[in-house]
Amino acid sequence: MSSNLLSKPVDVSKFGKNVGSAGVTVVIVHDDLLAFAFRESPCTTRLHISAFYVMGLFLEWIKNSGGAMIIDNSHRFYVCPVEPQNRSKMNIPFHIGIDKGDDALEKGFLDNALELNMLSLKGHRSVGNIWASLYNAVMIEYVQKLATFMKNFSVMHQL
Repeated sequence: MSSNLLSKPVDVSKFGKNVGSAGVTVVIVHDDLLAFAFRESPCTTRLHISAFYVMGLFLEWIKNSGGAMIIDNSHRFYVCPVEPQNRSKMNIPFHIGIDKGDDALEKGFLDNALELNMLSLKGHRSVGNIWASLYNAVMIEYVQKLATFMKNFSVMHQL
């Protein structure tokens, strides 16, 4: 769950767990444990409150950013082998071409992506020959660059 926890609504009332991306940790604390969590010095408590505020801004940004549906809106040029209800928004496997993919198109996609310095997109044939991982603090600019590349590639190579 940690790879896609911040990508969709989650009922946090069921958990007492910490979460966060690289460099940031958020602790989800039940109300009855809140007093126990802040038994530290006032200085440390101010630091916690500042961290919560910044993480709140980050979570609001994630909520408002939404996501592109490039694969599902590509008229089956890109095909995800995972049923929509089971997909991660952070790990995105896909093929290019109807169902099992077109080896030549996928090789061309990966070669063109490499020329644009998009690395580690090669996946495994069983789950999508192409695999984009968008977590661990991947910058939004990189996600937008990949989305633009995918749109342009599909226009140039429609089956």
